Amino acid sequence: MSDISVIGAGAFGTALASQLAGHDGPTVTLWARDAEHAAQMNESRENARYLPGVTLPPELAVVNDNGAFAAPIIIMATPMQTLAGLLESHRQHIGEACVVAACKGVDLERGKGPTGIIEGAAKKAIPAILTGPSFAVDIARGLPTALTLACADKQTGEMLQSALSTTTLRLYLSTDPIGAELGGALKNVIAIACGACMGAGFGESARAALMTRGYAEMARLASALGGKKETLAGLSGFGDLALTCTSDKSRNFRHGFMLGRGETPEPGVTTEGIATAEATLRIAKRRKLDMPITEAVAALTDGTLSAGEAMALLLSRPLTKE
Repeated sequence: MSDISVIGAGAFGTALASQLAGHDGPTVTLWARDAEHAAQMNESRENARYLPGVTLPPELAVVNDNGAFAAPIIIMATPMQTLAGLLESHRQHIGEACVVAACKGVDLERGKGPTGIIEGAAKKAIPAILTGPSFAVDIARGLPTALTLACADKQTGEMLQSALSTTTLRLYLSTDPIGAELGGALKNVIAIACGACMGAGFGESARAALMTRGYAEMARLASALGGKKETLAGLSGFGDLALTCTSDKSRNFRHGFMLGRGETPEPGVTTEGIATAEATLRIAKRRKLDMPITEAVAALTDGTLSAGEAMALLLSRPLTKE
């Protein structure tokens, strides 16, 4: 049994596993949902499907068996909407492990973030979340990256911080998983808005306004759900927002950009901000919170509004103080 299992052999899971296994320290296993995909990676030492051009370190084993869920530290690098089902189907193997979510979003069916899903699906596990401004290819290539590691239990958080840090992956500890996970989730919604803004040709000034007012929405919801505003000012909020809203490496930004141009977004690409906009809008309405950008993104992504109509709607709102 390895010390750390990374569940999910997409780009981000592969990057994390490669970075952690490529340093002297704990043994690392990468679990792939598809047995054929696992075999291909073991043979070629590359994840040609999701992270081409990055060589897997020789220390990293890629598997497809249930034993990967029995590690003391489990990193869940899976799409947010599949997290609950995967945990529930393997809960008998997980036990009292530290389960670290490396996904961003809000579960549509349950209305919960990653740590809430872990608590519900694997009741004996200790939940944590790893989030912040990062692209898989940067982590895989050993480029300097800083992330937030949030765990309500400070002692467990310190253990995870030590176990998951490398010479190029620097983790900052937080005891506010709610704030950290909401920052990581909601920035994807604002990134879609910013992408649409740029795709429609509204300009950099409009994007800056969307980022700023979007940050206010993020902080508003996080505070209402028990998160700390100072958490949103850190890597998991402001830092991730800045990266995702300004780079075409961001899937959410690209999705919005194509919508802004009136084009069909790339098929088969996981765009977490779509489901997150819908899920958080439900929460906001129940709590009577004003989240106009999130509402506009939900309408934009389901085809109710065009980018121009969404922007006109936002600009027609009553004037107010900042």
